[in-house]
Amino acid sequence: MSSRAGNAPYYFVPGPSKWPFLCGASLLLTMAGATAWVNDLAWGPAVNLVGIVCVVAVLYRWFGDAIGESEAGQYSARIDVSYRWSMSWFIFSEVMFFAAFFGALFYARSVSMPWLGDLDNKILWPDFSAHWGNTGPAGTVESFSTMGPFPIPTLNTALLLTSGVTLTLSHHALRAGHRARTAAWLLATIVLGATFMGFQVYEYMHAYSELNLKLTSGIYGSTFFMLTGFHGFHVTMGAIMLSVVLYRVLKGHFTPEHHFAFEGAAWYWHFVDVVWLGLYVVVYWL
Repeated sequence: MSSRAGNAPYYFVPGPSKWPFLCGASLLLTMAGATAWVNDLAWGPAVNLVGIVCVVAVLYRWFGDAIGESEAGQYSARIDVSYRWSMSWFIFSEVMFFAAFFGALFYARSVSMPWLGDLDNKILWPDFSAHWGNTGPAGTVESFSTMGPFPIPTLNTALLLTSGVTLTLSHHALRAGHRARTAAWLLATIVLGATFMGFQVYEYMHAYSELNLKLTSGIYGSTFFMLTGFHGFHVTMGAIMLSVVLYRVLKGHFTPEHHFAFEGAAWYWHFVDVVWLGLYVVVYWL
């Protein structure tokens, strides 16, 4: 929502748009390239890259249209409510997304692993030890070391918790009408998020080169990289969202009363923070 949100006396309904069709086609192209890539087809990476570029270009134009409509004062208070509900349901879908991966981790650790290590299975796999981070019942996975909570995961936890504080300070500054403070604290949040991602890249390099921990390292490796990798993707997306919001703050798009774009991005960022706390405890400590 813009600085002029709430002025329109009606519920704005946009006209026919080409962007949903183009976005769907771009996503189809992206996934076709990704599917070919994982199946070692030579054209896969190039098609995947083209698809991603198309998605970014379409979203840039699509969101630009929405921002233009908002800045033109076409959005009423009822549109604001629609945006809030939409963002709420989107975050709920993300909660379910991560719940599925946490559920897979719980099943592997608390159901499958004890079952494989019980007395009934000792005849088939007498050397199997039911401890988390094992190489499988038949020892088919290369030996690897598990990832502990120190130092990088703990540092990243401090970074994300601090970013939640700086984002809250930025929001309070915006509500108080202090645009310069809003931008400064928002920039600090983005820098903290980027630092988090830098540490995670280093952690992955350390895992592959020194711990021999890979995506193919059994159920431990697959759940570790899927959970932390998807979370890192969400941090990246959140940082991009906050960067767009920062640009709009500098352009003077928001007022203390109307700034849902800021609030929606903040909701998403705080959600990412909470997910990381769960990851930090369940993946790195337990």
